[in-house]
Amino acid sequence: MQNENLDINPFKFNGNSVPNPFYKEYSTSSTYIPMRDGIKIAVDLYLPKPLPSDKKLSTILSQTRYWRAINFRKPFSYFLKSLSKKDYIKVFTSYGYAFLSVDVRGSGASFGYRISPWSEDEVKDSNEIVDWIIAQSWSNGNVFAFGNSYAGTTAELVAVSNHPAVKGVVPMHNEIDPYLDIAFPGGIFNQWFVKTWAHYNDCLDRNSTRGLGLLAMILTKGVKPIDSDINKLILKKAIAQHVKNLNVFESGKNLTFRDDNWDEKKIKSFSVYRYKEDIERSNIPMYYWGSWMDGSTSNVVIESFLTFKNPFIGVIGAWTHGSIWYASPYIDSKKEVIPNYDIQFKAYIRFFENCLKGSMNSKKILYYYTMGEEKWKKTTNWPPNGQIKTKWYFHESSELSQTKPNKESGTDNYKINFNASTGKKTNRWYTQMGGFPVIYKNIAKKNKKLLTYTSRPLLKDIEITGYPIITLFLTSTHEDGAVFAYLEDVDVDGKVYLITEGYFRVIHRKISDKIPPYKTLVPYHTFEKDDALPLVPGQISEISFGLLPTSVLIRKGHSIRIAIAGADKDTFIRIPTEGSPVITISRNSTNASFIEIPIIEK
Repeated sequence: MQNENLDINPFKFNGNSVPNPFYKEYSTSSTYIPMRDGIKIAVDLYLPKPLPSDKKLSTILSQTRYWRAINFRKPFSYFLKSLSKKDYIKVFTSYGYAFLSVDVRGSGASFGYRISPWSEDEVKDSNEIVDWIIAQSWSNGNVFAFGNSYAGTTAELVAVSNHPAVKGVVPMHNEIDPYLDIAFPGGIFNQWFVKTWAHYNDCLDRNSTRGLGLLAMILTKGVKPIDSDINKLILKKAIAQHVKNLNVFESGKNLTFRDDNWDEKKIKSFSVYRYKEDIERSNIPMYYWGSWMDGSTSNVVIESFLTFKNPFIGVIGAWTHGSIWYASPYIDSKKEVIPNYDIQFKAYIRFFENCLKGSMNSKKILYYYTMGEEKWKKTTNWPPNGQIKTKWYFHESSELSQTKPNKESGTDNYKINFNASTGKKTNRWYTQMGGFPVIYKNIAKKNKKLLTYTSRPLLKDIEITGYPIITLFLTSTHEDGAVFAYLEDVDVDGKVYLITEGYFRVIHRKISDKIPPYKTLVPYHTFEKDDALPLVPGQISEISFGLLPTSVLIRKGHSIRIAIAGADKDTFIRIPTEGSPVITISRNSTNASFIEIPIIEK
């Protein structure tokens, strides 16, 4: 990486692109900001110290539902400020920015209750918080919205109001379509994540550390009250209002379709794509981060790059959630990420500075990291130039080949193994809950529970960059079911590396000719009730869906493998709930199942 061109690597800097940090300390204060409906929002303000009385600052706004600040027990309170590995506050204030950390309504020390994630009231609150910021004596009238995960979406939604003070937004590792991006990938309920997320949110909203784990109980008392609330009487009143908060698991566990009601609301009501026109009207520059191995965040970056007309810089790495650890299967999963946190922070600062200089006005750039090659690349369009789509067909003897089958008959039967799993605490969905390492190497043993097709050793290196799309001609003994498809690299020693994956509930198989609400490069399924198509047992159906995007270099001598499953027991719900389904995949001249793999021609 040391020899990479400055223009290709998003973490290389010209001499004057980022100012030097100036401040070594910061001051902290907290208060409530009243909203239009009387709800009081708790905020912590951090200012560089010492701050001259005539100094005016730009502000970085972060709105979270995971406690804006923690009330640590003694003696930990003397030296701990946060449990995060990234000290955003220290770094941003050192560069001369104010930082405002906010408990969104119905969470932390804020009043109100939550009817959904990212509710309309929550979106409106951000506009009033920006008004409060620019009215302060230390403000220069410029605000940036910044956040990771849930706070990444709140950052993006700050653009909705078109507030003139907002100069840029930094959404990282977030979602624009909660149905597909996190709750129901491929239409399959992500049971582990939603249930676990709901549990932790309930503990946070009740200000109880008991369910957060032993470390949290030892270190913390709960959320930090505002400065004037010495006896925590105000905090108790705020917490009492959280009792009415929506439990996302209880509300979502019985949903199947995108247009089902999620506690009287449809998921669209709190999806970013709903606000597309408002966000575009703002023309606010966007600095989007994601990862090939973190949930569907790489897909979110690409679809946002294609969808929004705003000035846009996207960065897709090979990281865990929050860009904490490496997640490329070819590198030690516990190795701290490169670029390190200091370099990541410099990249944020460079974006802020460029926005203030007006140099972001027409930029549209996507940086992406190719695993296996371990190299950064840059494009101004997606898919990148030179991409060709190649079909790899399923053959007898579990072979994968670019030659279409010529035999009139040929099928493979697979009895669904409901013990199949991509791992517990080590897959792309578990990392979304706190940044757990993603371990997708040496998975040959897991493949024994799956139906696999493997190519002959490659005669040259192949770069796969883009969205693989799988098409199966399938029969089943049941009307419904799930298909999990894994794209893998098998090295010369037989070690298997999981590269990317796709999921699909087969009743959603109808390919729609409707216009999607955002731009997508895979077959479009609405996932709506009216488009449901149950299978007819014993009858062949065509199932076509996209895998999550990737960029990987498969080395000469390695083989490409496609693995098919019908379950991922540690993450997704079982479909169907009962029975022992058997699927039959056709691989003949009439019904030739295949995967389309996007390859970059060198």
